[in-house]
Amino acid sequence: MSKATEIFVDSMAEHTASAGAKDRIGFEEAFSLHHRTVFRAARSIVRDSALAEDVTQEVFIKLYKHMDSLPDLEILRPWLIRVALNLAKNTVRGNIRANTRDENYVKSTVEESIYSIESEYEQQAEVDEINKALYKIKEPLRSCLVLKQQGLSYREIAESLSLNETSIGTYVARARAEFAKFYGIKGRERQ
Repeated sequence: MSKATEIFVDSMAEHTASAGAKDRIGFEEAFSLHHRTVFRAARSIVRDSALAEDVTQEVFIKLYKHMDSLPDLEILRPWLIRVALNLAKNTVRGNIRANTRDENYVKSTVEESIYSIESEYEQQAEVDEINKALYKIKEPLRSCLVLKQQGLSYREIAESLSLNETSIGTYVARARAEFAKFYGIKGRERQ
């Protein structure tokens, strides 16, 4: 190999390495950029902030361990969401008591104070009705709707849920229609 060819090959290798370095992100930066999104994705499944925070910590531990194996920055957010959803689903499956924690909290609070609990109970009842309507929507429509409400693009939703990107708009529209149907019935009964 000639000297000029060696110099060209060396400069191309440096350029490729520097381009790869631009696509890399540090753990702290990834944590600060995506912590809130991962937390919201986990909370949408486990429906409990404390459990969602535990799931979020587990997700970032996995990220820390696999930081070198992620190919580029573009798939980081969908990867984090996918891991969060999987860990959250595993948490729900493994901990039945987590599903009843909110209900027990409402019951104990009602017994403690009637005056202050009325408005809190109404708010909790509203949240429960929203959750009931949301959980009547079948997967993957529900997950698409929740992730869209969190601000993800159709492409990110498709990558996170391993679905076809062209189907995401239809899934979101159907989920919105089903939510309106289920929640609308509840809203009319109370009035």
